[in-house]
Amino acid sequence: MDFGNGVMKKCFLAALSTVMAVSTAIPVSAQETEEPYDRIEETISGMSLWEKAGQMIMADFRTWNEDPEGENSQAVPVTELNEEIRNAIEDDCLGGVILFAENCGGNEQTLKLVNQMQQANLEGKSGQKIPLLIAADQEGGGVSRLGEGTRWIGNMALAATADTRNARKAAQVIGQELSALGINVDFAPVLDVNSNPENPVIGVRSFSDDPEITARYGISYLEGLKENGTISALKHFPGHGDVATDSHTGFPVLEKTYEELKTCELIPFQAAIDAGADMVMTAHIQYPKIETDTYTSVSTGEEVYLPATLSDTILQGMLRQDMGFEGVIVSDAMNMAAISDNFDRKDVCRMALEAGIDLFLMPVPVTDTASAQELGDFISHICQLVENGSIPESRIDESVRRILKLKEEHGILDLTFGDLTQEQLDAARDTVGSQENHALEWEIMQQSATLLKDEQGLLPLHPEAGEKVLVLYTAASRIATGEAARKRLVEEGLIGEDVLFENLALGDKSLEEILEKAENADYVIVVSTVFSPAALNPGVEDGANSAVLDQVIQAVHEAGKPVILVSSYLPYDVARYQEADVLVLTYGSTPMAALPEGKQAWSANIPATICGIFGEFEFTGKLPVNIPRLGENYSFTEEILYSREIE
Repeated sequence: MDFGNGVMKKCFLAALSTVMAVSTAIPVSAQETEEPYDRIEETISGMSLWEKAGQMIMADFRTWNEDPEGENSQAVPVTELNEEIRNAIEDDCLGGVILFAENCGGNEQTLKLVNQMQQANLEGKSGQKIPLLIAADQEGGGVSRLGEGTRWIGNMALAATADTRNARKAAQVIGQELSALGINVDFAPVLDVNSNPENPVIGVRSFSDDPEITARYGISYLEGLKENGTISALKHFPGHGDVATDSHTGFPVLEKTYEELKTCELIPFQAAIDAGADMVMTAHIQYPKIETDTYTSVSTGEEVYLPATLSDTILQGMLRQDMGFEGVIVSDAMNMAAISDNFDRKDVCRMALEAGIDLFLMPVPVTDTASAQELGDFISHICQLVENGSIPESRIDESVRRILKLKEEHGILDLTFGDLTQEQLDAARDTVGSQENHALEWEIMQQSATLLKDEQGLLPLHPEAGEKVLVLYTAASRIATGEAARKRLVEEGLIGEDVLFENLALGDKSLEEILEKAENADYVIVVSTVFSPAALNPGVEDGANSAVLDQVIQAVHEAGKPVILVSSYLPYDVARYQEADVLVLTYGSTPMAALPEGKQAWSANIPATICGIFGEFEFTGKLPVNIPRLGENYSFTEEILYSREIE
């Protein structure tokens, strides 16, 4: 299968051919004496300070509100450029733009939006005409942005196949689809080691709780992106897998020494750096045993430690000097609560520059006219820091040099943007979310689905005509995954159309009605979706669904029938439902409120696993993490209930 026909790759090859053709006209003596990256130095020497500062910004234009303070206030997804966003791109000489799901409704629309952004940038005030980095968080699984792309099954599911080639295949498709839309940066792979089962933000975004496994699959993923010319960004350095706070909403602290990080968190990052990673994204996490400098929080007045994003000890000492990373250091989004709730924006700017950040991600979320002005103010502040002597201009030049080198190495500096060609439109339509790509995703998910327990040999199920199958979900947004599975099973002849196959969410009926349906069904499949350990405790609000599932399992058993439990997100919930007769894991639970129409993005995790329960394939997936036993108050203990099956 050829995954190398993306538009970006074609543009890159065309640009490369042009450069090679021009270089042959240069006298041999000139070629022999020319220093590497003279072109970059010449570009930097011709840039104003404003242009340099703008090159260090990757902005977002996720939504737009024409009247944020008025009666008609409404945030609308940005799917095409309005005049104010166009002016911001033209005026601010940006280094890049990051896209979100709001920006990526359809393939042709996304391609046009990207092209509009690139055109606005090249028509702007910068005399150097440097094309943009266009980025997206297309990790696969729950973190996917393309509205019509192949969503993929997520990193932990890829690792559960026990075959690193599958991570490469997934990333090849991701890179292929991004390139076809003009997106040249994927903020992936996630190299966090999910060593803490209580982690609220990484979870199945991680390949494993083992650093060596994470490294192997991460490198394979990295190589898959490279094959389509897609720039990769390792995240979240130096590791977000052993915290119990989400930096989007809080300020995590990790009490580990540098030596302790070397034995776990840093292993996959070092391996990927050695394999040629382009970018590294920082984590907004405090490491008080490594970075001891503090700052008075602007919201609480308490002393907080400088996070990795603002730490020269971590970014310069660890990442640059000790680990040998020479590429671009990009911050995680600077509007996340860990930063915005604790640090003054101007102080963040200075400290990040001193720490070694090359590219500021979303320093000001641009959502209206006022915030568009604030983005310009942020760039202006970088210039002021240089002009007043706080930051030497040579420090700015260092970052711009790395950014331009990255763009040159990936052929971005040579790109031109005019009206879209039919070839580009066809590539976007035919490549992104193609049937071939979805078929590969389904095939790999079949290798991922993990049968953890079936002591009675109940699988596969073979319901007869007139028998009742009940698939019970904790969220209505997953209902259509069961319907998609039923439709496929009927088409393949694995169940008859006369099998009574009902998909039901807990909130659809009263508890009494749900229990009655479960007792009367011949086969009961319960799909558990747990996003945080709090959902395991029936005594708290987040655990309300688990209390209902307890009663369902008990009622079905009292009726003399078995229960099949599907763990559809965090795999640790299987420790909670030991009374279930069958335990199956999918490692992903992307919503599907209705059957996909056209090329709408959808995920294979749940529907493929349900098809496996009815015999479409044999379960061969391997558990990629250790599952700890639950103790009092449904908290995890040190005892391992199910051991990791991948070596």
